Amino acid sequence: MKFGKSYLKRIPFIRYYLTGKTFLNDSNYKEAQEKSFSESIKTPKRTEIINFLLSLSNEKTRYLEIGVRNPDHNFNHITADEKYSVDPGFEYEENPADFKMTSDDFYDQLSNDKILSSKIKFDVIFIDGLHLASQVDRDIINSLKIIKNNGFIVLHDCNPPTEWHARENFYYHNTPAGIYWNGTTWKAFFKWRCNSSVNSCCIDSDWGIGILSKERLIGSSIKVDNPFYEFNNLVKHRKTNLNLVSFDAFKSLLV
Repeated sequence: MKFGKSYLKRIPFIRYYLTGKTFLNDSNYKEAQEKSFSESIKTPKRTEIINFLLSLSNEKTRYLEIGVRNPDHNFNHITADEKYSVDPGFEYEENPADFKMTSDDFYDQLSNDKILSSKIKFDVIFIDGLHLASQVDRDIINSLKIIKNNGFIVLHDCNPPTEWHARENFYYHNTPAGIYWNGTTWKAFFKWRCNSSVNSCCIDSDWGIGILSKERLIGSSIKVDNPFYEFNNLVKHRKTNLNLVSFDAFKSLLV
């Protein structure tokens, strides 16, 4: 009988069925599915938060978006007197971005006065490009050079609900998180949470909307012992590590 069961498990369709059944009933899978759904229905979305930040200015506003993809998802709904978009077009073939290039190329050309002006300053810069920590960190560094002192740098995907959402490989979907992907943006945001040159917080909505500002008192920097950016260490004190706040609590800091 034991030999019979062992033999049956070698038959491809039976092996696939048993493997799939085990995967779908795994506690990690179920937890990630539940958290994906919970996060996907949270409001407000990034568009509302960005428009709120722009509304705080009594002067003409200037907005920059890094990583646009389909502009109908956010960019077209942003209310600003001037707004510019940057995207190389890898994910959206039509790519109607103002600057069809990577963010690295954009910042390089901007600093050399090849586009716009190296003296330009923005009220809000939204970073939603390549979701890998090294790239996000470069985008933050470059954005800090051209953001107004009282302006805001906004980052999407700073609060991945599980380690599966925080994987490096976007294209691998056979995980408990499925197609949902936040990448390692959280690592770049956490790095700047520990930097005393900026104030920071993360709005607990839309997969984590990270906010950085030079002058706005939205959250002091922290000293946390997680030098290797291990996800489990982030989770232990998630609220403190990210300075997670509700949108209402965030607004109360600024209005």
